[in-house]
Amino acid sequence: MASSNKSSLVPGAREALDKFKMEAAAEVGVNLKQGYNGDLTSKQAGSVGGQMVNIICPGVRFDFIRKNRNVTGHQQTITYNVTVGI
Repeated sequence: MASSNKSSLVPGAREALDKFKMEAAAEVGVNLKQGYNGDLTSKQAGSVGGQMVNIICPGVRFDFIRKNRNVTGHQQTITYNVTVGI
């Protein structure tokens, strides 16, 4: 079983990941501090993690507008997120 020991990382990896996390948090407007951030809401923590994933694994986003078939004249925007693996 893999160890969760932080010392098993590649030298410098922990610092690089922490820097990346701080940059992603700044992009989504979450104020992280060094060390413990247990005061964050789930929404804030999730937005940081989501931003990190979006940077590491960018997907292609398509926006389509289709007519709402239930009400005449109304439109509904539908967004499809597609990830293309290479």
